[in-house]
Amino acid sequence: MTSQGGARQPKYQRIADALKAAIRSGEYGPGDRLPGENDLMATYEVARMTARQALAVLQNEGLAEARKGAGVFVRAFRPLRRRGVQRLAREQWGSGRSVWSADTEDRELVVDQIEVREGTASERVADALGVSPGTPVWVRGRRFVLDGKPVLFATSHLPADIVAASAIAQIDPGPGGTYARLAELGHEPVHFREEIRSRMPSATEAERLSLALGTPVIQIVRTAFAQGGRAVEVNEMTLDSASYVLEYDFDA
Repeated sequence: MTSQGGARQPKYQRIADALKAAIRSGEYGPGDRLPGENDLMATYEVARMTARQALAVLQNEGLAEARKGAGVFVRAFRPLRRRGVQRLAREQWGSGRSVWSADTEDRELVVDQIEVREGTASERVADALGVSPGTPVWVRGRRFVLDGKPVLFATSHLPADIVAASAIAQIDPGPGGTYARLAELGHEPVHFREEIRSRMPSATEAERLSLALGTPVIQIVRTAFAQGGRAVEVNEMTLDSASYVLEYDFDA
């Protein structure tokens, strides 16, 4: 039943493919309601479970979203293109612009659920920062909401001996954000490393990002290094995978 031959595909997959083709052709546009389970059962002469599985495929791939009591709709949110290289260029934050402005263009971005506090480095964070577990750090947590849709939650950990008395320890670190303030403190980031993984979200992450059932998250852990190799920030980011396209553009 799992052969690539269309005739031997599972019935639910064939229905899902037909719905995806209809979305691509414009038959169903952003925000449109897709045929419900009863409609699919009648059209394709399949059982309810098969119709339900077909709709679940579109939801799991981020093409559609279920609205309680209303049905399944074509997702209206336009995926965010995260330009991994350009957004971290010094000319970006060094000129007072947010690294996010490289991604969002003219779309509405709101940062909420902001948390700034003193803490101590966990074993994972301590390893990335090159310090001992329990070393004092400043923690900056924030959620990013784009066009009314939560898309990312980020938690930065920075060495307290560098940032404790600076604007980085405030809710609003000022133009250019954390990296511009680190540069002013003599710890300008000159190198970044990002590790990317995909996994299913925890219940807390799914709630915080308003994720549809079955939607995985992308976890990006970025470490920023100053001249001499000292790690000056570890940023743990959890992204709604259906809201992002990760783009890396660089020369050979």
